[in-house]
Amino acid sequence: MADSTLPLLLQGYAWLPDRRRRSGGAPVRTRLLGKRVIALHGPAAVRFFYDEEHIHRQGALPEPVIDTLFGQGAVHTLDGERHRVRKGMFLHLLKDPEGVRALTDRVVLEWKGAVDGWTDRGPVVLFDEVAGVLTRAVHAWAGVPLAAGEADGAARDLVAMVDGFASAGPRQLRARRARRRQERRLARLVERERDSGEAGGVRVTPFRAVAHHRDADGSLLDSRTAAVEVLNILRPTVAVSWFAAFAAHALHRWPENRTALREDDPSAALAFAQEVRRFYPFAPFIGGLAAERLEWAGRTIRPGTLVLLDLYGQNHDPDLWPRPYVFDPARFRGTPVRPDELVPQGGGDPATGHRCPGEDITLSLLSALAVLLSGLSYRVPEQDLSIPLHRIPTAPRSGFVIEDVR
Repeated sequence: MADSTLPLLLQGYAWLPDRRRRSGGAPVRTRLLGKRVIALHGPAAVRFFYDEEHIHRQGALPEPVIDTLFGQGAVHTLDGERHRVRKGMFLHLLKDPEGVRALTDRVVLEWKGAVDGWTDRGPVVLFDEVAGVLTRAVHAWAGVPLAAGEADGAARDLVAMVDGFASAGPRQLRARRARRRQERRLARLVERERDSGEAGGVRVTPFRAVAHHRDADGSLLDSRTAAVEVLNILRPTVAVSWFAAFAAHALHRWPENRTALREDDPSAALAFAQEVRRFYPFAPFIGGLAAERLEWAGRTIRPGTLVLLDLYGQNHDPDLWPRPYVFDPARFRGTPVRPDELVPQGGGDPATGHRCPGEDITLSLLSALAVLLSGLSYRVPEQDLSIPLHRIPTAPRSGFVIEDVR
C-alpha cells in the first residue's frame, strides 16, 4: 500500500472522505508514516471503535500530537483502569451541571467586559478576542492563578497548542514551545499548591482537584503530569474559539438565524450550536491501535494496525444528514441527538470510554456565545472569510474581523 502521509497533509479534511468515496464506501486501507491504517465510518463503526477490547489508545497517538495537543502522560494516552480513574476526575469536574453553568456565567461576564473595550478600538479580530475571553474565564473558574499581564501570553500559547498539532513546520514548533512554557508555569503552581497543604477544608476548584488527585496506584501525579492535566482543562475550553469564529461566520452567511437566537429560547441556541459543530470542520478523524486480530465489514484487522474513525466525513454523510452541506439548525429542533451519529469531538460513552468529557462545556459556551454574537451590533468589513480545508485545524482565514461595534 502506498503511504498517504503527503496526500493527507495536502488535502486535510477532504483526504479521508475523498478516499472513502473512491473506495465505494468500503473501509479505507492505506499507510500513514509507514504504519498500516484502516479507516472506519458510521455509527456502528463508532461503537466498534470505542470498545476498549477492540481499540487501545496507548502508543496510538503520534509523538508530535502528544507533544503539542495532549501532553506526555495525559489521560488520552491511557487505557484500562489507569484511564478509568484519571477519566473519573475529569468527568466529575467537567460534567457537573452547576460547574458548567458557573463557567458559562464567567465567560458571559468576561465577554461583556471585553465588548466594552471594542467600541473605540476600530477593527477587532473576533477569534483572538474570544480566545482571550475564554482564557481569562477558564483560569478564574478553574482556580488557576493568573498573574497580571499573563493572560495574553497564556491565550496565545493555548491557541498555539491546538493550531500546531497537525503541522510539521513553524506552527508545530510554536506549539511545542507554548506547551513547554505552560507546563513549566503550571507545574510551579501545582508544587506551590501542594506546599500549602491538602485541599480539604478549602473550596475544591478544578485546579486543586488535579493537584491533589491520586492515580490508580494511589500516588499523586508528578507535578509535570498534573500540569498536563490542568492544561487538558484550559486548552479545550480555549479551543471553543474555533467554534465561536464559525458561529460568527454562520451568522454572517445566514443572518436569518439571528432572529431565533435573540428570542431567548435555549432550544434555539442549542440547535444552532449543534449545527455549527456538525457543519464546520473541527477534528477530521481520531485514531487508536487494534488490540488484537479483529474483523470489521468482512475485513481482517491485524493487531497493532492504526484504526481511524472518520469524524468530518460522518458529520457530512447524506445517509445520516439530509442535505449535509446546507446549514440548517432546524435539524436539531425537537429531535434527540444520537451520540453515535453526531461526532465532531468523537463518540462513545463519556463515562466508560474515551468520549470527550468537555462536550457539555463546549455546547454551553457555544450556545451562550452565539446568543451574545446575535445581540451585538457590528459591521463585517471586506476580508478573506474562506475556510481552507487543507489546513488542520481550520478557521476563517481572517479570524473574522468586525468593526463599528455597538
